[in-house]
Amino acid sequence: MAKLSGLGGRLYSGETSFNIVENRKRWYSFSAVFIIASIFALGVQGLHLGIEFKGGASFTVNKASATIQEAREAVEAVGLPGEIIVQKIGDSKVRVQTGAVDAAQSRAVETALTQKFNVTEESIDTQLVGPSWGEEITKKAVYGLIAFLLVIMLFLAMVFEPKMAAAAILAVVHDVFITVGIYALIGFDVTPATIIGFLTILGYSLYDTVVVFDKVRENTKSVVANSKVTYSQAANLAVNQTIVRSLNTSIIALIPVGSILFVGAGLLGAGTLKDLSLALFIGLAVGTYSSLFIAPPFLAQLREREPAMQALAKRVAARGYTSEANSGAATKISRRTQAKRKGRK
Repeated sequence: MAKLSGLGGRLYSGETSFNIVENRKRWYSFSAVFIIASIFALGVQGLHLGIEFKGGASFTVNKASATIQEAREAVEAVGLPGEIIVQKIGDSKVRVQTGAVDAAQSRAVETALTQKFNVTEESIDTQLVGPSWGEEITKKAVYGLIAFLLVIMLFLAMVFEPKMAAAAILAVVHDVFITVGIYALIGFDVTPATIIGFLTILGYSLYDTVVVFDKVRENTKSVVANSKVTYSQAANLAVNQTIVRSLNTSIIALIPVGSILFVGAGLLGAGTLKDLSLALFIGLAVGTYSSLFIAPPFLAQLREREPAMQALAKRVAARGYTSEANSGAATKISRRTQAKRKGRK
């Protein structure tokens, strides 16, 4: 326990270091497994779009004794074309989703459900969405995502540098792709709440990545002039210096989101919370991983291809510094950074 209590300080000073950046192939392989699984899930099952995106009708019966089988039998007797999806929501509701229906078909379904469960029409919550409306909502969601990525890329390129922007966007795409793949694998419906969750995790992932990149920029500002460590080694120190903060922030964020997912959606049966909380839970976890293990190594890989960084690596190698024995140089970088901060104060 004593070792763990002082781990953050040792990581920040460079006394202890996890070789994250130079083990980039290991993290790339780990992500590749999830990406391939996501591609497989999207290709085989695809996304289950809610009626808000594909159009259709939703009928929710408010009765504790209602069962999925009875609801399916009642709606199938109407003779509607297309697939019928019946779900149990909590302990007192059953939701039936169908394709696009006209007014007469909607009334026929409501009548069949009222007769089957002996309830009034007022106890049935009906929602009708036309195909054109669903298509418009889908376009707006895609346009919003593209605009978000373009604005963030421009902002990062102005604040940091183009290669940092490219690495950050790669991490964001990585997060969204894996989250969408898991959504397809589990089979949850994609609703507007899901899109809100996706946009939220994009912002969180970028926030975490920007914090790490700010430390990378600070550590590598004069790395060429000092010739003590390579760009990858200085970037690795930055990741180690921010890893405890990132993990603490993510755990604090995951606890309430996990409560919403497992208690609110699982035990209490709040369907809308399920769509939002699952996207947030997966995205927060994947976003933390990408901000530490994907974005910094990819940035270092891009920068190490530059002639100046290649020359720096040769000078560091000639002086006898290695990736296994650079903690002293890393400590000097950390101490120099701390001294600059004290001087500014």
